[in-house]
Amino acid sequence: MPRGAILELAHDLDGAALRAPPAEQRREGLRLAREPVAHRHRRGIEHAQFGERGRDHEERRRIQRTARECGFDLAGVAGIETRDFDRYQGWAEAGYAGKMGYLTDHRAELRRSAKGLLENARSVICVGKLYNTRPEVKDPPISRYAWGDDYHVVMKTMLERLTAKLQELEHFDYKICVDTAPLLERSLAREAGLGWIGKNTCLINEPLGSWFFLGEIITSLALTPDTPPPDRCGTCTRCIEACPTQAILPEGGLDARRCISYLTIELRGPIPVEHHAGIGQHVFGCDICQEVCPWNSRAPVTELPNFEPRAQLSLEDMASIDKADFQAKFSDSPVLRARFDGFRRNLQIALANRDNKIV
Repeated sequence: MPRGAILELAHDLDGAALRAPPAEQRREGLRLAREPVAHRHRRGIEHAQFGERGRDHEERRRIQRTARECGFDLAGVAGIETRDFDRYQGWAEAGYAGKMGYLTDHRAELRRSAKGLLENARSVICVGKLYNTRPEVKDPPISRYAWGDDYHVVMKTMLERLTAKLQELEHFDYKICVDTAPLLERSLAREAGLGWIGKNTCLINEPLGSWFFLGEIITSLALTPDTPPPDRCGTCTRCIEACPTQAILPEGGLDARRCISYLTIELRGPIPVEHHAGIGQHVFGCDICQEVCPWNSRAPVTELPNFEPRAQLSLEDMASIDKADFQAKFSDSPVLRARFDGFRRNLQIALANRDNKIV
């Protein structure tokens, strides 16, 4: 129902008697005059709340509709406070972040509230974009999210377009975030109704699965948050059992120090020998915990050509890449995050595992 129609309906509830015949108007006037003040006050509040709920609902629908027009598959609204911050702080203090100092230094506190990034923040618009595509080779050594263009660039461009469209309707202050900002984006996405956080720490949407890039627009608009969905992982432990390095904690959550994605992307320097075998033939990232998730068994593929696989390289192809080739082949790809030295380190371990050699 359009916003104007909702407001009109709310107004009709109070004004119905005024459109009645004169005799009925008089009777209604006497009834209202005799009505206790408390009743009239409560009735007025109820009618006002109905109008506010209607406006909130229409506002959210408008945001979701505009987000779809800009190519996003999911959209919702969250508040600015991060409800998971205490849990996050406990996770960091337990050492599970490994050597990712940007998660534990002064920037950690910024994750408590979006106000740390936008002083007059009042709401966060959260979006999700599918990146799922079909592999061209069996057991590709590079994680699925890095098969196409750098998602930071693609998502930021899409978010800028969404912001511009929303600004046409109402001006507001904002800050766009894609992955690198000190923000607990999966927690916010859950609060925005986009999905729940699975045992593997991925955001899972019913029925679309977990192959999503997330982005946020922190905004000065006062928007009513959406409702988080229930956790639907239940008693399933497939991701926990499938992880070759036992990185997923029994109660859910991640020990990043053991995660293949951390070891092959974020960790600088040597990878502990005890994790070499578990890395298998992964050169950049890992998708095992998502591939075994039942919610991804029918996950749709993206329609965005930016995330379509480039020519997927075998381990032999990668072995012939020098530093200049690395920069050229992955110039606009997330793979650059590992740096050439890390890429060669990972490749050496993957080749040794394939050939059953010890590195």
